[in-house]
Amino acid sequence: MRSDLYLEHFGFSERPFTLLPDPDLMFWSRGHKRAYAVLEYGLSTRAPLTVVTGEVGTGKTTLLQALLADMDDDAVVGLISNVQGGRGDLLRWVLNAFDLSIPPDADYVSMFQQFVDFVLEAYADNRFVVLVIDEAQNLQPETLEELRMLTNVNSNKDELLQLVLLGQPELRDMIGRPEMRQFAQRVSVSYHLRPMNRETAGDYVRFRLRCVGGSGDEINGPAIDLVHEISGGVPRVINKVCDLALVYAASMEIQSVDAEIIEELMEDGIIFLSNTASDPLVLSDNYTVCSPEAAE
Repeated sequence: MRSDLYLEHFGFSERPFTLLPDPDLMFWSRGHKRAYAVLEYGLSTRAPLTVVTGEVGTGKTTLLQALLADMDDDAVVGLISNVQGGRGDLLRWVLNAFDLSIPPDADYVSMFQQFVDFVLEAYADNRFVVLVIDEAQNLQPETLEELRMLTNVNSNKDELLQLVLLGQPELRDMIGRPEMRQFAQRVSVSYHLRPMNRETAGDYVRFRLRCVGGSGDEINGPAIDLVHEISGGVPRVINKVCDLALVYAASMEIQSVDAEIIEELMEDGIIFLSNTASDPLVLSDNYTVCSPEAAE
């Protein structure tokens, strides 16, 4: 099969269900609108700490890309993805995020002072510093405490440094530990992004199809029912199933994906789904789904 066959078959301008985050295909569900509103609120009020969490594949990184695209010119933004390491390593990640050179013999104190000076210089220039950490669930509790100490640069009524953390539910659980209460008290606002319910998932699938020149009916209602059941409402999994379902339909020269095609796709075992979502239920020997209570 040629790589463009399914685009040609359906008349799409591009694949509607790629796995990579694509702000151009951003579907603003109620949950995504609220999560974005929380991020905007945190920035506009100069909140020292804003936290957004969600299951793998719920669209956190796409939200982040949309936020960064809309950032004000007076914001100096540093982005860290998937930070790891212990004490001292975080500061190196932070300085690198803002393209600050680090002397080879720099110790913790000198690196901390270098960052403080950078934040103060930005403030003197009527700008504010925003440090965004994606995949923040990989941080250790001591690293979160180190982040909290960074916010001590803020003084009086002026917030010179803002932290935005995005991560999986483990981040929310870690912040909720009793020993993390000082960090939790610094969190001004937080939001947990949940999977889509059936109605929203249907709107999402049709939206994506129309965005690339389709009618929105290339995947019918019963097929979407099954896709939602399989995916538990997680957008990334919806994309994976729908993309391959369109490949199957094109190979069969069928103009619409129905539930039978979804069943064949799953029976062939070409999609790997984990059981890490909340309350997984066994649907068959080949795949699992989330219970309805886990979806929004």
